[in-house]
Amino acid sequence: MFKSFLGGIHPQDGKKLAMDKPIETMPVPQELVVPMGQHIGAPCNPTVKVGDMVKRGQLIGTSPAFMHADIHSPVSGKVVKIEPRPHSGMGSCMAVVIENDGLDEWADGLPLTRNWQAMENEEILTAIQSAGIVGMGGATFPAHVKLKPSKPVDILILNGAECEPYLTADYRLMLEEGAKIITGTQILQKILGVKRTVIGIEDNKPEAIKAMTQAAQGTNIEVAALKTKYPQGAEKMLIKVISGREVPMGGLPMDVGAVVQNVGTVAAIADAVEHGLPLTERITTVTGDAIAEPKNLRIRIGTPYQVAIDYCGGFKEPADKLIAGGPMMGMAQTTAQVPVMKGSSGILALTRKMTEHGPEMNCIRCGRCVKACPMGLVPSMLSILSERQDFAACRDDYGLMNCVECGCCTFVCPAKRNIVQYIKNAKGFVRAEMARAKAAAAKKAQENEEQKGAAK
Repeated sequence: MFKSFLGGIHPQDGKKLAMDKPIETMPVPQELVVPMGQHIGAPCNPTVKVGDMVKRGQLIGTSPAFMHADIHSPVSGKVVKIEPRPHSGMGSCMAVVIENDGLDEWADGLPLTRNWQAMENEEILTAIQSAGIVGMGGATFPAHVKLKPSKPVDILILNGAECEPYLTADYRLMLEEGAKIITGTQILQKILGVKRTVIGIEDNKPEAIKAMTQAAQGTNIEVAALKTKYPQGAEKMLIKVISGREVPMGGLPMDVGAVVQNVGTVAAIADAVEHGLPLTERITTVTGDAIAEPKNLRIRIGTPYQVAIDYCGGFKEPADKLIAGGPMMGMAQTTAQVPVMKGSSGILALTRKMTEHGPEMNCIRCGRCVKACPMGLVPSMLSILSERQDFAACRDDYGLMNCVECGCCTFVCPAKRNIVQYIKNAKGFVRAEMARAKAAAAKKAQENEEQKGAAK
C-alpha cells in the first residue's frame, strides 16, 4: 500500500447510484450546441458560418493561439446559428448550433487506420493536437501541450482515482475499455520516453484495479491501489503518493519529472492516434438523488444537460442544485440548457435534503480547515482576508495561488463558511490584476520600441 498525503477528507461518495450501470450510448439529439471555449487557453473562432453543411469530425473551431484545442462537429448536419449560449464554466460563450440530419456521416477520410508504433513522435503529437484532445477529468488542459514538457520527465502517472463523489465514468471506462487505456498509455510512453508508468486507482474500486491489472499484463505498466481519500486524484497528490516527489509551490508536475493524465484522456488519445478520430463524444455520469435513473452515458459533445437528464428518466424529485461535475469541485448551474463539453465528467442533480448547508457564521478558529487542506495552507485566513478584500495579503502571505480549490475546507467547517468560494473570489481578483499588469508591461515595451524607432 502506498503512503497517503497529509490532509484530505472522506465524504460520502454517492457512487452506488451509478457504479454498476454499464456505459450506454445515448441517442444523438436533434440540435447540438458546441461551445467555442472547451479548454484552458484562448477560445476558438468558428471556421464555419450559418447555413454550412458539416460532417462529424469536421473542424468547426480553431485559434492561432498556442494554448488552445481545436473543436469538431459532433454530428453531420446544418449550422443553424452561431451565437452566445449558456456555458457551464463561463456563464455564456459563443457556440456553433448544429441541426442533426440523422445521417451521422463522418468527414472525408475518417475514421482511418494507423499503426502508431510506426509513427514518429511528432506525427503522433500532431494527431493528438488535430483531434482536439484535452484533459477529460475536468481540467481541460490541451493534451498536446502537456505532452511536450520543457523539462525532462521520467514517470508517467495515469489518474484512475476518480475521487470526486458520485462520478463513475472513469470507473466504468476502466472496467469496459481497459485495453484502449493501455494502448493510449503505451502511446504516451513512446512520446515521453519515461522509465516508469503507474496507473493509480483508489482501493474502493477493486474491480477496476483487477480489470486494469489484467489489461496491463505483458507490459511494463504498473497498477497501484491507493488509499481512498479525497482529493487523491489531484495531480500533486498523485505525484506525492506514487513517486514520493513534491511539486514545489507554484510549480508544475514536470518540475519533478512527472506527467499526469486522466484515463479518459488516454482512451481518447488512443482513438485519435490509431483511428484519426477527433474528440466528438465522451463518457459522462448523469446522477444524483434527484435523477430517476442514474446512468453512465457515451454522449455527444454539445448535448444539452436537459436532454441527457430526460434520457435518464428526468427528475424523480425537484432538483435544488444542478452541478456540472461533482459536488466538491463542480460548478452549480442556473439552467439545464448548458451543453456537455469535453471536460463534462458528470451532470449531478441533488435534492434539497442533500444540499442543505445551514447559515454561515463567523470563523471560530478551530483549525479543522488547516488540518484538512492537502496543500498545507491556512484556508480560514484566506477566507477572512478575501472577505476584507485584502487580496495582496492572500497572495503574498498565505500562498493563495497554491490552492487547488478541492473544497475540503468548506466540507469540514463547523461554522458553515463557504471558504473555497472566498478563495476562488480572491484568486479571480489576483489573476485579473496580473493580467492588467502584463498588458501594461506589454504596452510599455511597445511604446519603448516605437520611441527607439522614431529616434533612428
